[in-house]
Amino acid sequence: MLKNKVLLSCSHVFHRACLQAFEEFTNKKTCPLCRKNQYQTRVIHDGAQLFRTKCATRIQACWRGHVVRKWYRDLRKTLPPTDTKLRRNFFEEKFTEISHRILCSFHTDVEELFAEIDRCLAVNRSVLQQLEEQCGRELTDEDWRKIHMQALHREACECPICLTPLSGSNSCQHEASAPGGGQPSRETVLLSCSHTFHHECLLALEEFSWGHSSPFHVCPVCRSCYQKKILKS
Repeated sequence: MLKNKVLLSCSHVFHRACLQAFEEFTNKKTCPLCRKNQYQTRVIHDGAQLFRTKCATRIQACWRGHVVRKWYRDLRKTLPPTDTKLRRNFFEEKFTEISHRILCSFHTDVEELFAEIDRCLAVNRSVLQQLEEQCGRELTDEDWRKIHMQALHREACECPICLTPLSGSNSCQHEASAPGGGQPSRETVLLSCSHTFHHECLLALEEFSWGHSSPFHVCPVCRSCYQKKILKS
């Protein structure tokens, strides 16, 4: 469109280079359209000027449209619409944008997070393994004898749950035989942690704590898992 053009005396217009090539190919000076001989030519620039004007107009229109659309989008981001549905969508987008910005502001190291999770799982497995080793091993009679001796050295004469005398020591028997102590004796249970309780009290506590997530019952005093043995009167 910007190449030099020539106007022939027959009113036809051609590119200057194209007309020269045609004249060299035919070896005569005739119009390629109307076949008029011995025409006169004149270089014109009206087409190039018109093409530049159209291109400039199109570029200006595109730029002005971009500026107006950008201004309108910015206006929509700041000014909520009056329609109820559109207003709700506007505030939902705002809240989503704010939440995304807050999440992006936090630096989260994924590898460090996974490593911390693995460490926590390893600690939990170690604790559960220790509990299984402590509570899963069956105690022998010799073990129970040592545990019973520890309980006697502690000289505990009351059930830590109901705070009433136990029927396992001389002091407790002396308190039970005192005036007002005519209640029938209850079975005493010895735990592997050397603490003693009334068997009925411990059963009630186990039933109460049965819904907890821990797979083992724990001693109400020292909070360690246990095995139990009923002491004979």
